[in-house]
Amino acid sequence: MFQRKRTWKFCQKNSSRCMINIKRISTKNPLYQQERALRNRILLRPIGVPDFGWEMYDSGSWHFVAVNENNVIGCVVLVPLNDQKSKVQLIQMAVDTDFQGKGIGKLLVEDLIGFCKDNSVKEIEIHSRSDVVEFYKLFGFTVFGNAFEEVGILHRYMRMYL
Repeated sequence: MFQRKRTWKFCQKNSSRCMINIKRISTKNPLYQQERALRNRILLRPIGVPDFGWEMYDSGSWHFVAVNENNVIGCVVLVPLNDQKSKVQLIQMAVDTDFQGKGIGKLLVEDLIGFCKDNSVKEIEIHSRSDVVEFYKLFGFTVFGNAFEEVGILHRYMRMYL
């Protein structure tokens, strides 16, 4: 199994420095439970989705986590959309509140894109919340189709061809 582990970054958290490690994990990795908790706290509870209510694709997906001192502080999930795994969807991007705005999301997306290039993925899709479309455009994602509502939030379809 290909195991990507890269990217060290220093950031400020309450005036102390931190080292970030981006890892690709499976659902059997002990860090997966921390990923689940982060997704519940940052993504699901604020919009009224029950805990663990968005895990239907987890077992067949690739999981990327940002780790600081053995704690998951960021995550993103990549779901294969076809049998060839050449088309995927980026879902469940979350960064711990204490680390938002410090480049953790950027590190996760850069690592995910690198993984896709290394593994012959040809297209990445996103159902992006409208308020973060500009973030994904920085990486080369483009908007397509009409705006739509998902879990009560306005979203845009985005994609990147590799």
